[in-house]
Amino acid sequence: MLTATYTLVALSVEQASVRLSLLSFQKYVRTTLMQQNRMTLSQLEYACESLNTLYQACHWRKTEMYLIPALRDATERADHLLDELSRLNQAALTSIRLLQDKLGALADVRDEQVSEVCDSIDTFCAALLKRLEKEERELFVLARNAIAGETWFSIANQLMMHDKHLHEMKRSGLPPAEAAQVAARRRALPGDAVDDAQITIPGLQALPLAGRDEVLTRPVPKPARPASRDDAIMK
Repeated sequence: MLTATYTLVALSVEQASVRLSLLSFQKYVRTTLMQQNRMTLSQLEYACESLNTLYQACHWRKTEMYLIPALRDATERADHLLDELSRLNQAALTSIRLLQDKLGALADVRDEQVSEVCDSIDTFCAALLKRLEKEERELFVLARNAIAGETWFSIANQLMMHDKHLHEMKRSGLPPAEAAQVAARRRALPGDAVDDAQITIPGLQALPLAGRDEVLTRPVPKPARPASRDDAIMK
């Protein structure tokens, strides 16, 4: 079971990185945006860009790409848990789609709209954070008991090949987040193709999000940037 232990530790490290990014953005929203009575267009654009990056970060995780397919093949006991994870993913996506339905073409967002935007973002982050927690506490335990030794060896090999491709992408000069997504797509299983959907806030640039309603993951997003002077509260 040493291979299983090594694999789960490697996956936990990746989980922690994505969790930190979600918590960082959630803190930015709560301590900055929620304290304002107006949100500028640049702040709204940054928020949408961050949501897209975080969604993709979840979609292209190794847990999603390698562990979950192996567990699904190994046992039907995981079906209920995988359905729960899918529902949490859908809840995150729905919160943002509801947000886009509420907002029109705006130069800025004011008063109660700021609260709606922040509540939708908070719901998004909370759903994905809960998903990560359930994976750590339930999915990993179930996988350890259900997946056979030779399969763990195969998963570990996939992780090493994934990291090798990621290193090659970084050496080619791609930014770390973009390199991670390219490496993930190269290692994706044939059945893991992702259909693109458009998640847009009217009046803002279209932001592509993975349209699959199952499990998510990849490029770890940058920490939330502090508000600039241009983003200051306009009273």
